[in-house]
Amino acid sequence: MDLLRSYADEDIEKDEDGDDEPSTSSPARRLLAKSSAPTVDDTALALSCATANRKLSRPIDPTQHSLAINPTYDQLWAPIYGPAHPFSSSGVPQGLRNHKLGSVEDASINSFLFDEQYNTFQVFGYASDPSAPSADAPVGDLEALRKNNSLSVYNLPPSLHKRQRVEQKTPAEDDDEEAAEEERAEVENPATDAWLSKNKKSPWAGKREELQTELTEEQKKYAEEHAAKKKKKEEMGDEREKPEAVPDKSTFHGKEEKDYQGRSWIAAPKDAKATNDHCYIPKRLVHTWSGHTKGVSAIRFFPRHGHLILSAGMDTKVKIWDVVNSGKCMRTYMGHSKAVRDISFCNDGTKFLTAGYDKLIKYWDTETGKVISSFSTGKVPYVVKLNPDDDKQNVLLAGMSDKKIVQWDMNTGQITQEYDQHLGAVNTITFVDDNRRFVTSSDDKSLRVWEFGIPVVIKYISEPHMHSMPSISLHPNTNWLAAQSLDNQILIYSTRERFQLNKKKRFAGHIVAGYACQVNFSPDGRFVMSGDGEGRCWFWDWKSCKVFRTLKCHEGVCIGCEWHPLEQSKVATCGWDGLIKYWD
Repeated sequence: MDLLRSYADEDIEKDEDGDDEPSTSSPARRLLAKSSAPTVDDTALALSCATANRKLSRPIDPTQHSLAINPTYDQLWAPIYGPAHPFSSSGVPQGLRNHKLGSVEDASINSFLFDEQYNTFQVFGYASDPSAPSADAPVGDLEALRKNNSLSVYNLPPSLHKRQRVEQKTPAEDDDEEAAEEERAEVENPATDAWLSKNKKSPWAGKREELQTELTEEQKKYAEEHAAKKKKKEEMGDEREKPEAVPDKSTFHGKEEKDYQGRSWIAAPKDAKATNDHCYIPKRLVHTWSGHTKGVSAIRFFPRHGHLILSAGMDTKVKIWDVVNSGKCMRTYMGHSKAVRDISFCNDGTKFLTAGYDKLIKYWDTETGKVISSFSTGKVPYVVKLNPDDDKQNVLLAGMSDKKIVQWDMNTGQITQEYDQHLGAVNTITFVDDNRRFVTSSDDKSLRVWEFGIPVVIKYISEPHMHSMPSISLHPNTNWLAAQSLDNQILIYSTRERFQLNKKKRFAGHIVAGYACQVNFSPDGRFVMSGDGEGRCWFWDWKSCKVFRTLKCHEGVCIGCEWHPLEQSKVATCGWDGLIKYWD
């Protein structure tokens, strides 16, 4: 069939080329084309095309994740039709919703204005339109608005208020009001039964009784007993406040008060001088002084020479001991009625101060044992100190339990200054900066720096992590302060202008929480030492801050420790066991 079709096509092409000669061939015959493919019903195809056309014409569901058709651009970006779910958490509705029930617009309106318009509408039937651009647009009863001249319930004139009340009253209401006023007047009068019944506090309070003019015998007896008890209590209180008077006396325990050359027993040996500038840590116990019947609260070496040591005891006595020769008690000073808290020598050692819990400060002559003068403010002195300047040895500073530092002139016995910025009892006084300033610590967990003679704090140091510092000592080079902190560490502060904490130096390891253990330095400044609550004496190296040695010194608390000013390897310690020990 294909060959025949191609032959017929060639004859037709020749005729079309324009041959002039008539064709003698037979006319072309066209045969019907036949296909061997089976007949296919295209009804289903037409239906699928119609379905696709319908899909293309309807909106696309925005929640579906896949599409079976290829949508046009217009379909993809067509607006969303139909209602949106009010609780939808994503999509377009979320952006148009700030409330569970839809979108709420913010409106700024004063609560007073809202109440005014609300109450005006409830009373008069008109109010300002909140949606109007101007506040003059009213809504509601416009006739009442004109009648009341656009007034609200909050700005009606008083005459209108009174007129409204009169208009609203009825005769019955007038009678009720008069009766209520009479009843109110009767209740407010204390002479009426109505007042008694209203103000009664017990079943018998409603009874009216005549005023009592005279006391009965039983009442007189009770009043006399009460007055006697009150007077006795006041007398006991006065006695408690006044310090108990104790005669000042002293006992000398040595052989003689002057030697064959006429020198006093407190005179320093002529050969007493430092043999070496290098200090060493003591290792062994060489002497023990025992004489106090109770604990020893403080010890002080004789200034510059250290041939005598002064001790303050809780047995109300102060004793001075020989260090160089006999090692015995030389003199006992008795003048306090309670435990002695602190002691302090003057510069040359011929006099010293004592502070006791009997609220007295006494100035003693070291040699004779006589009391030169006595001072008191009625409060307990916790620390006493003389100004270290040689020309100001008559100036006494005392830290008191009433949060004050009191300054006396001992020549006149008058208080010349009071420093009262602390919030707790004052524990220490330390002079720095060539004695022009002094640093105080207190139970208020702060350090304060003062200019001497001026009661104004020039530096206040208080941090949340700070604890109370009951003992402070000055480094021999006068550049640093060592403060015994009650969180079981020794902190170092600079004595320069800023009095900053030296965070690189911190000495720890001992247990002093709850005890005012004294901290001290060696004369060359190479070692720091302190007692602790377990009876040990700790030695640290100043440069490395490491523990150098510990000595078991006392049974109980080792409260004080002093390095000998001349003999570089000797240390004295005192404790609450009543002993003073000397170590080498």
